[in-house]
Amino acid sequence: MSLYEELHGYFLEDLSVGMQAQYAKTVTEADIILFSGVSGDTNPVHLNAEFAAQTMFKERIAHGMLSASFLSTIFGTKLPGPGAIYMNQNLNFKAPVCIGDTVVAEVTLREINGKRVSFDCKCSIGDTVVLDGEATLMVSKRPE
Repeated sequence: MSLYEELHGYFLEDLSVGMQAQYAKTVTEADIILFSGVSGDTNPVHLNAEFAAQTMFKERIAHGMLSASFLSTIFGTKLPGPGAIYMNQNLNFKAPVCIGDTVVAEVTLREINGKRVSFDCKCSIGDTVVLDGEATLMVSKRPE
C-alpha cells in the first residue's frame, strides 16, 4: 500500500448514502481571539464585551464561520477524510454561539454523483441548530 493510500480517507468506492460523522468542540475565548486574528474579522461583537452588550445578543458571540469550520474539520479528517476536496458550501446561520458553548457539527452523505458527493450539514448546541446547509466535495477513486 502506498503512503497516499495509507493516509487517504474514504475513497469513492468506500462511500454510501447515509454515512454520517460528527465533531464536537467547546468554544473558548482563545478560539474566538485566534480565529479573529487568522480571519481578520475583528467585528467588536466577537471581541468587545461592552459593544456586544448593546447588541441583540447581549454578549460576545463566536464568528459564524468558526462554527462552520467544524464542518471542514469533519470533511478533512473523518468523512470523506484526507484527500477530499471542498467544492461548495451553502450555509444558513440560525442562532448565536457563545463562549463556553459546545458545538456539535454533523454531516450526512446525501448523494453520490460521479466523483462529487453531497452532504447535509448542521451544527447544534443541544437541541438548538445554530447553522445548517449543504456541501459538495470531490472524492477520488481508489488507485488501480
